[in-house]
Order: sequence, then C-alpha cells, then structure tokens
Amino acid sequence: MNKKVPRIIFAYKNYFWDFYNKQTLKTQNKIDWVIDLIKTLETIPQNYFDTVGDGIFEIRIEFQSNIFRVFCCFDEGNLVILMNGYQKKSPKAPKTEIEKAKAIMTEYFEEKLTKKLKK
Repeated sequence: MNKKVPRIIFAYKNYFWDFYNKQTLKTQNKIDWVIDLIKTLETIPQNYFDTVGDGIFEIRIEFQSNIFRVFCCFDEGNLVILMNGYQKKSPKAPKTEIEKAKAIMTEYFEEKLTKKLKK
C-alpha cells in the first residue's frame, strides 16, 4: 500500500511574503489554514485550489467578504512553489497578476537549472 507523501510548500524569494505580510493577522491565519489543507489533503477541493493554465495554479482564500488568490506551481511532484498573491476585486484574475506569476515561475525554473549546471 503506497502512502502519499505530504506536499512541501516553498515560498520562492519574497513574492509571497510581500503579499502575506500586508494582510491582517486573521487573514494570515486563514491563508495558513488553506495552505495547511494543500499540504495534507490527498485531493484538494476545487474551491481552495484550481488550475489557471500553463502550469500555474491558484490557491483560493475567502475570508469575511474578501477574496484572495496566491499563484503557485509544482516542482518535482509534491513541491508547491508559492509565488505572488493579490486581493481579488473582479470576477476574472487580472492579466497583470497572471503574467507576473508566469514570470516568477520562469525565474524559479531558470534559477534552479542554472544552480544545477554550476554544481
């Protein structure tokens, strides 16, 4: 019987922390709670986690009357790389935030490849 390995959460550079640290303590607690679900649940409910496309996913956080999103991607199967976050104010994700997530994901994988080549 194969037991699933829990997911590992990694915040790449300060992109996630810049967003996180601007939130209230109660909002931070809700973000932590949702990230803990992502770490531990084998199947994550779609209302907390969904694909955006091009290898980018969004972590969905609702707290009080506010909606927040944190973009992320996967690396090596169970490693979740946290990228940028924002407070959602319209039905669709702003293109600028998606483009920023794509750029961060590219930066992460290029940096990882460069470090592997230097070893």
